[in-house]
Amino acid sequence: MSHRKKDLKALAQAVIQTEITALSVLPERIDEQFVAACETILECKGRVIVSGMGKSGHIGNKMAATLASTGTPAFFVHPGEASHGDLGMIVDGDVVILLSNSGSTDELLSIMPVLRRLDVRMIAMTGHPDSEMARAAHFHIDTSVDCEACPLGLAPTSSTTAALVMGDALAISLLEARGFTAEDFARSHPGGRLGKRLLVHVQDIMHTGAEIPKVLPQADIRETILEITRQGLGMTTVVDENDQLLGIFTDGDLRRSFENSNDMRGTQVKDLMTRHSMTISPEALAVSALNAMQDKSITVLPVVQEDKIVGIIHMHDLLRAGIV
Repeated sequence: MSHRKKDLKALAQAVIQTEITALSVLPERIDEQFVAACETILECKGRVIVSGMGKSGHIGNKMAATLASTGTPAFFVHPGEASHGDLGMIVDGDVVILLSNSGSTDELLSIMPVLRRLDVRMIAMTGHPDSEMARAAHFHIDTSVDCEACPLGLAPTSSTTAALVMGDALAISLLEARGFTAEDFARSHPGGRLGKRLLVHVQDIMHTGAEIPKVLPQADIRETILEITRQGLGMTTVVDENDQLLGIFTDGDLRRSFENSNDMRGTQVKDLMTRHSMTISPEALAVSALNAMQDKSITVLPVVQEDKIVGIIHMHDLLRAGIV
């Protein structure tokens, strides 16, 4: 390794170590002010508005997004825009979180008197507990660091990391206090894999009506094969006149039947079908169907309600829905 590469590696490691050191003291900052801030947000009947300038603004954007996705209605307002009309987004009953490492950001200080007149509770998150912003807020959360990871001590690095982590601590503490569940999380992430796994039910993606392959128990092998071929699911259900499920017959059953007999003429499907096959309810989560298929190494499940066939779900349906 060249001397330059060694220097770059050492510099990067030093940055990471500096930020780790900065984070190591954060647990000590979880004090009564932090708890009071959490309780204020939990009691809030409005929204949480996060604001900050520059790099603190970027952290604030992420904080607002994390809060919103974990059960705390929140959004970000740029303090510069707030002074030119966007303060109208903030109303009585809201809670505002103000981020500034210095605690003396002019754009934030200029809107604090207005927020106080609106009877909005203010939470300042700064690196200077004795700053003007910390004193003017109702609550202060200390995110101070001994030094930035930048060797010049200028670029916000350790300080923004500390604010980011404290924001996560705030959001997840609120999540736990609200009893926010995986299902709640999925409802705010319907496009993600978790959302699909927790929100999509079998009835949302199953084949229904004329798409359900089915034959009567008296059907012969020719009729059964035609039904399997027509629907293209590699199987057919066997039902009585009232659509009550009696069994299933798959292409695998067909192959095994030919292996065991040279003459299938006159054979009825009821003599070859698999009885007591695994089924699933239409109200079940689609991921439950996936787990059942994987557990039994099968690719299709009859969907049954009150012993009657109401649908068919295939592994391909799960793939198309993004469950797999």
